[in-house]
Amino acid sequence: MNRPLRHIAIFCGILMLALLIRTNWLQFAKSEELAGHELNRRVKITQFATPRGDIIVGGKAITGSKEVTGTDFKYQRTFKNGPMYAPVTGYASQAQGMSLLEKTYDSILSGQDERFAFRHAKDILTGEPRRGGDVITTIDPKAQEAAYKGLTDLDARGAVVALDPATGKVLALVSTPSYDPSVFAGNSFKEGDRFQALVDAKSKPLANRPLRETFPPGSTFKILTATAALEHGVVTDVDARTDAVSPYPLPLSTNKIGSEAGDAVCNKASLKTAMQYSCNNVFLDMASKLGDDKMRETAQKFGFNEDVYSEEFGDMLATKSLYPEELDKPGTALTGMGQGSLTSTPMQMAMVTAALANNGKLMQPYIVDKLEGPDLSVLEQHEPKLMSQAVSEETAKKVQEMMEFTAKEGSAQRALIDGVTVGGKTGTAQRGNDVTKEVPYGWFVSYGKNPDGRAVAVAVFIDPTAMDISRSDISGGRLGAPIARNVMKAVLGK
Repeated sequence: MNRPLRHIAIFCGILMLALLIRTNWLQFAKSEELAGHELNRRVKITQFATPRGDIIVGGKAITGSKEVTGTDFKYQRTFKNGPMYAPVTGYASQAQGMSLLEKTYDSILSGQDERFAFRHAKDILTGEPRRGGDVITTIDPKAQEAAYKGLTDLDARGAVVALDPATGKVLALVSTPSYDPSVFAGNSFKEGDRFQALVDAKSKPLANRPLRETFPPGSTFKILTATAALEHGVVTDVDARTDAVSPYPLPLSTNKIGSEAGDAVCNKASLKTAMQYSCNNVFLDMASKLGDDKMRETAQKFGFNEDVYSEEFGDMLATKSLYPEELDKPGTALTGMGQGSLTSTPMQMAMVTAALANNGKLMQPYIVDKLEGPDLSVLEQHEPKLMSQAVSEETAKKVQEMMEFTAKEGSAQRALIDGVTVGGKTGTAQRGNDVTKEVPYGWFVSYGKNPDGRAVAVAVFIDPTAMDISRSDISGGRLGAPIARNVMKAVLGK
């Protein structure tokens, strides 16, 4: 054999060897991964080969399955009150895949979890079809309905989160505008067009605002600034007058920041009065005196700068809220009133409020109470978990005192409920550069405590984009406080 032919033969032999190695590697090393890959059509066929288990709210299924013909997929997912529960369930589409609880607990819902192996073997012998398990959520259906109705009645982009302060249970999780997962649950061209229309919509109906989007928290963050000031000894007496002048000269700047309540009320006001009337100057001054390190330290104890995640929460992951590093003096001062480069999810502000209501104990939020097998046996049961003692009980009770005073005598009066101890704080947050033209974001946070010990913490966020409202409608809790009040009433049975 001449030399060129020998080289070609050797090269072809190397190619054959590489092909054999690659084939064996795919068959053995990667077989399990490829068998379970979401783009593997066989996986999808298996997912929809039998009726899926259900996602349960308040003892009732909010999902279902229907038999379909003319396709490889025998069953299609259905949703009850789809738009109201979409931020909880996510979607299970034959063409678009899955999200949120449908995705995280697919192995349970589709009956493919390894814990069902014995049952599968038994079903093969008896001829019974494979059955999926159920996901039991912590959602309170009355609270969810109150939150959803409140936002949709306003025709607003927004979010509501309600938590049980003592356990971390998510009692309500709403995002508007929303979408109905049923309308694109199949794999037809028409359903594909519907999904694409939702993707392209300017109102972003697929966005999960309570968990996945961040905004400046505005004046609701003042409850955390007050907490930091008390915890670090910058303030010891909430009723004592401060030396914070109004309007307040921003450090290293010629700008002066006033308050809507006016200089006569806010000039050198006490911390309690500043909370009552939301006086910017006092909180700007508190943040300046604390410095960015102490402000950030306190924020991080409440969960800032970390994703909100746990195994039980699964794919229901809240994007991290941000208290930035290395702020200058003006930037630090602005965080005191919830502005500057500070951002927060509605979930994070609900966590801050819940921890303060729980005497400083921050509980890990969770939305799945337990997982059940097809025979109703409990596969997993969630146990409440303490994330941190964010602040001392003494500090938390002082902030409670101020928030409750703000509800009784200040800007949060619209959240009051007869027979319930209510603490609250309004918030507006600047969006855009022109404060005279742009209506700010609206926030409201509150908690309610029953005499029997039951409690709830709520965060309401309203994005006024495309709404025909004035700045005064956003400020003072005119829109957010009634929603929070109805959610608290629903949870507390009022």
